[in-house]
Amino acid sequence: MLEDPGKQSTRQQADILNLRPEDLDELLTRAAERGAERALACLGLENGRAAADIRDLRGLIDAWREARHTAWQTTVKVLTTGVLAALLVGVAIKLKLMGGAQ
Repeated sequence: MLEDPGKQSTRQQADILNLRPEDLDELLTRAAERGAERALACLGLENGRAAADIRDLRGLIDAWREARHTAWQTTVKVLTTGVLAALLVGVAIKLKLMGGAQ
C-alpha cells in the first residue's frame, strides 16, 4: 500500500529535524564545498591553478593602483615645477636679471 504523500513529507521533515549536529555539519560542509567548486567553475578557475591565478590578478590590480598613484604624483610634480619656474622667470624679468629690453 502506498503512503499518503502528506505523511511521507512529514516523515522526511522529521528525519531532517532529527539530524545529529555532526551530521548537519558534514552536510553543510559538503554543500559549501560543492557550491564553491561550482562558483570557481563558472569563473573558469576550476583547475588546480585557481589560487595562483587569483594571486596573479591581485598582483596586477596592485601594480595598476601603484602606477596610477605614481602618475598622479608625477603630474603634480610637473605642474608644481612649471608654476615655480614661471614665477622665477617672472621675478627675473621684473628685476631685469635676464637682460631684457632696457
